Amino acid sequence: MTDQKNRPLQIGVTGGIGSGKSIVCKIFSCLGISVYDADSRAKWLTNADPEIRAKVIELLGSKSYDEHGNYNRAFVASLVFKNEILLRRLNSIIHPVVQRDTEKWVLDRQKESYIIKEAAIMNAAKDSNSLDYVIVVQSPVELRIKRILERDSRSEEEIRAIIERQVSDTERNEIADFIIHNDEETALIPQVLKLHKLFQDRESIII
Repeated sequence: MTDQKNRPLQIGVTGGIGSGKSIVCKIFSCLGISVYDADSRAKWLTNADPEIRAKVIELLGSKSYDEHGNYNRAFVASLVFKNEILLRRLNSIIHPVVQRDTEKWVLDRQKESYIIKEAAIMNAAKDSNSLDYVIVVQSPVELRIKRILERDSRSEEEIRAIIERQVSDTERNEIADFIIHNDEETALIPQVLKLHKLFQDRESIII
């Protein structure tokens, strides 16, 4: 592994649906920090990467992509939602391609002080990943539900079901090196600025 002093720190940002992790990452981006959105990138690669396309069609059939060549998310979800074996096989197709894409993205940014990887699912730093630290964005459940109702065409029942399926706040906090509170009571930008300064001066980080 490259000496830590000669490579960018890799910072993971995660949080439950509606927590505001994307807003936090946008603030980092406005500060000039490169952000890799793993979930959005995976969606793009599932549409654009020929290796993924061929293997998904082989696994789930031609209806996995519509007549315009777009990934048929609803159809695929209907097949894998309650079939753990199919879901694992689908993930085994997509995840290696996303991993290679991530590694190339990191290599292209070796001169930066630190970079951000945003993802809904994340392990602790150094747990089967190259992350140095993990930031968890935390927000009260009822506030998260309110935000999602305002932005998405989902019912409250659907949103609560999604939250139930996701990792709990307690489990997320166990992997957190830093926590950002996005509760509309604690100012958000100062929290990000504090971490930005800390990551730029990596010698001062004490966990």
